[in-house]
Amino acid sequence: MSALSNRINNLSESATMKMAKLGRELAAKGVDVINLSFGEPDFNTPKYVKEAAKKAMDDNYTYYTPVSGYPELRKTVAAKLKKENGLDYDFSQIVISTGAKQSIANVLLCLVNPGEEVIIPTPYWVSYSELVKLAEGKSVFIETTVDTDFKITPEQLEAAITPKTKLFMFSSPCNPTGSVYNKSELEALVKVFEKHPNVYIMSDEIYEYINFVGKNESIAQFDSVKDRVIIINGWSKGFAMTGWRLGYSASNKEIAIACDKLQGQITSGASSISQRAGIAAYETESESVAEMLKAFKKRRDIVYKLMTELDGVKVNLPDGAFYFFPDVTYYFGKSYNGKTINDADELSIYLLEEAHVSTVGGDSFGDKKSIRMSYAASEETLIEAMARIKEALSKLK
Repeated sequence: MSALSNRINNLSESATMKMAKLGRELAAKGVDVINLSFGEPDFNTPKYVKEAAKKAMDDNYTYYTPVSGYPELRKTVAAKLKKENGLDYDFSQIVISTGAKQSIANVLLCLVNPGEEVIIPTPYWVSYSELVKLAEGKSVFIETTVDTDFKITPEQLEAAITPKTKLFMFSSPCNPTGSVYNKSELEALVKVFEKHPNVYIMSDEIYEYINFVGKNESIAQFDSVKDRVIIINGWSKGFAMTGWRLGYSASNKEIAIACDKLQGQITSGASSISQRAGIAAYETESESVAEMLKAFKKRRDIVYKLMTELDGVKVNLPDGAFYFFPDVTYYFGKSYNGKTINDADELSIYLLEEAHVSTVGGDSFGDKKSIRMSYAASEETLIEAMARIKEALSKLK
């Protein structure tokens, strides 16, 4: 009998971490592995952000921080939301956490009671459903496909809501599909939420700055639901600050106070040095974000062209983030060297072993038909990776 709790035994290992680990193990044997499994910008943190961190240490910002974050940083976030998104939040409604993942966990643990339902469109970021498990809630999935650009309809949303529904959670731009909801699409969903005043909405906007179709639209812009919206965001993707572990939630005051209460018993405040760097990231005018966006768009276009040349692969042109999520069902049932591909996870393992390219199978994203490929790598690396994938796929008969 296991000594471990049911809570941890029921939790799945992160698929992205698992594939990255397998890739590292192969690389340790001397194999040249191209890693397209991780959702991490391959750019360095901007110099002005690093300088702010160094100054923070010199200025002795090395002590415990307030649980919800420095007031200066929370006010900077509120000012950013007003200036860039047209959203009014008092700094008391902002809670700074050690990464957006903790912000999401805070919200779920503070809102969801055992047995309550959380609606999640598929595909979704791998941790969504696992964090619902931790909150002892029940995930209710709305399936989408590449043919609908991986977006749900108001009719699908309406059909999924029950008296037990507590929360709807989604990301735009989306991980793993790169899909972006426009204002009219969000407005159509809002009309459904207006009929269900007890349903909260978690809007994960961590890829806000990696958006190829203009200003990111937040569902919090609609006054009729704003008080029920919890925005999740952070610095990791837009400012290449993944290792700094800094994220935040913006919500009504009741939820913000609850998140502060929970966080105070788990991690307390985020790193003092990271927080000072976060202030600089938002307050300093810089071309680094725009340059990164330009590079990602060019890479997306290169990979999209190469992907459309792959036999049987169905793919859409993502409007944001830095992922492709192609439908690879064409290869199910095909074999090479005595090995048959039965699903997307097995194809992902095949590509790692045969092409030495690390991707992530779609099962843990809630879609068994697809694989996720990050294009957060250099153009040369991506071209080489696609050539290897094309050759490996051509061997499957």
